[in-house]
Amino acid sequence: MEFMERVVWFFCSLLTLSALFVSADTDPRDVAAMNSLCVALNLPPLQGWKAAGGDPCGEQWQGVSCVFSNITALKLSGMNLGGTFDTGIEQFESILEIDLSNNHIGGTIPINLPPTLRNFSLAGNQFIGSVPSTLSSLTQLLDLSLNNNLLSGEIPDAFQPLVSLINLDLSSNNLSDLLPPSMGSLLSLSSLHLQNNKLIGTLDVLQDLPLQDLNVENNLFSGPIPSKLSAIPNFRKDGNPFNTTILPSPPAPPPPQVPSPSPSSSALPPWTGFGPSSAEKQNPSEGQKEEVFTSKAKKVIVIAAAGTAAVILLGLCVCLPIYCKRRNARRDPEDAEFDGYNDDKPQSKASFHVYHQEHKAPKGLVTKLDEPKASEGSLKTQEEQVAADQKRTASSSTDASLKQCPPPPGNKVTVDDENQMNKDLSSARVFTIATLQQYTNSFAEENYVGEGSLSRVYKAELSDGKLMAVKKLNATASGQVTDEKFLHLVSAISQMNHPNIVEFVGHCIEHGHKLLVYEYCESGTLHDALHSDEEIDGKLSWNKRVRLALGAARALQYLHEVCQPPVVHQNFKSANILLDFQLVAKVSDSGLGPLKSSSSSSIGFSGRHNINSQQGYNAPELDSGSHYTCKSDVYSFGIVMLELLTGRKSYDSSRARGEQYLVRWAISQLHDIDSLARMVDPSLNGSYPAKSLSRFADIISRCIQWEPEFRPAMSEVVQDLLQMI
Repeated sequence: MEFMERVVWFFCSLLTLSALFVSADTDPRDVAAMNSLCVALNLPPLQGWKAAGGDPCGEQWQGVSCVFSNITALKLSGMNLGGTFDTGIEQFESILEIDLSNNHIGGTIPINLPPTLRNFSLAGNQFIGSVPSTLSSLTQLLDLSLNNNLLSGEIPDAFQPLVSLINLDLSSNNLSDLLPPSMGSLLSLSSLHLQNNKLIGTLDVLQDLPLQDLNVENNLFSGPIPSKLSAIPNFRKDGNPFNTTILPSPPAPPPPQVPSPSPSSSALPPWTGFGPSSAEKQNPSEGQKEEVFTSKAKKVIVIAAAGTAAVILLGLCVCLPIYCKRRNARRDPEDAEFDGYNDDKPQSKASFHVYHQEHKAPKGLVTKLDEPKASEGSLKTQEEQVAADQKRTASSSTDASLKQCPPPPGNKVTVDDENQMNKDLSSARVFTIATLQQYTNSFAEENYVGEGSLSRVYKAELSDGKLMAVKKLNATASGQVTDEKFLHLVSAISQMNHPNIVEFVGHCIEHGHKLLVYEYCESGTLHDALHSDEEIDGKLSWNKRVRLALGAARALQYLHEVCQPPVVHQNFKSANILLDFQLVAKVSDSGLGPLKSSSSSSIGFSGRHNINSQQGYNAPELDSGSHYTCKSDVYSFGIVMLELLTGRKSYDSSRARGEQYLVRWAISQLHDIDSLARMVDPSLNGSYPAKSLSRFADIISRCIQWEPEFRPAMSEVVQDLLQMI
């Protein structure tokens, strides 16, 4: 009897277990995900699909694969689906594959993706927006296909965790910018398709990958191609300017070159080494081997060449004076508004060359930088062409909104705006994207310094070890400013020469991207020194703080009172005061106010100031719709002095409500000697002269006056601070 009971119990258990496998009730979280997806895809007419409830596994919904009660795959390629795909899929617990390729799905790619995915294809749809950086969570991913969509923006730097990825297809979108450094971490990648985008820079980041199939056709890649990539069995690269950004061809074809035993010659054009041999150029249609010219043939060639040269010279002598006269007659009388300062000597045509030594930069500017030796010739050739193109663009512009900032008084000479623009652009270096990519290791994360409202900043190391800071304008700032206006701005800041203003080194304008290159200040910002860097903060004695205030004041005095017309900084704060190795203050972002105004115009004037006012630097009149003026810079300078005095941030949300805005908390205490002593930065340990403290507070009080007309000029502030040294 007991034996029979055990047998019955065994069969009942077996039947129950079998029923579980047969019914396969789907995991409730997967059901919820499928219901959300059904609604997002506009209730597609697929077998079994429901907007609420149901059993996708048990009822065998079309395109759904399961293992027991978990959905493991969605295979819906070519199902004529519409709608969107931006919600609910993160609820899938065990899904391994999603294939929605070749449909009509739009919207953006979901930010929250199931981390279990191994194969993910949204190819051939209408997705817009950017590639989400949250792809980094898909650590088990083997195959990612986002090709043939409408995706734009840069490829996110999110590939470092994807060590198992084998196939990546981002082709036929509208992606731009550089390849992210983390692509170099895809050590399992076999196939990479990037064709038909707007990607720029070099392919250096791909050179150590085990690629067997690489397609980068029809992009904007430049620079030399790494030799390792050339060995890839299936490498397609047509439609890119690899080593083609070269100097323009001469006006007449040169005579055939006589073979020379020397490996190179100064008479050869700089691109000779990248093209066919001289023999091939002589007879490219037949591809014959190099032949030795007879002496008779040489004479014919020499005579022909001399005759051609004589005709060209005669034509130039006749046409050039006529051209110059007509050109001067056509000049817009409004060009006089751009008159700047130049040498008294007339400019020769050769003086407009970007590397000509006659135009020297202001003291401290870098005019010649070492290139990476591996590609020195090609990079320099590219930069010379870019410089020439940019100067031609600048010459045609008559935008009077950005005027030149002169050197210190005493050097004023009136010249026409074109000569001045060419001179200013020749004083600083013109970089290419490829060059800056090499200096910053493809803008790697370890070289990232910080980010502001206009740009991201990267540290760049030259081949000689010298450090520079590369300011890469964001898409908003770059897109709102025309190339001509940007070059006028570059021309203006190229003239700024002051020991307390960060030195401008050069610029890059390529494929819609705009970058500025400055000296690198290794001690960081005054903001960090006061509020986070304890090592530097310990070096900021009272006298040092007074000198820092004096240096920053001198910079503003130069911008307001020496530059003509005056330059309003518009973004003066402790984070824009850099410190060199001797802790000398150097003001950054000088002259970039037009970029700030342009890039902020789309969100409205009041919105811009409300955002910035949270930082506590903006003058009160700006919140009521007034424009930036020199007096608003003076107010911001007063806030920086308050930071130096108290060691507090201009705005600190962690403090009590009445103390969050530094100026509101401090203004009533500046004239009370006891309160003033309690306000002083505790890290000073009382080491300051009481009289000096009182005078410092008096300057602050005048700078932060509510009415702009009661604030002092920066020259007055400089004199007051000098008396404290």
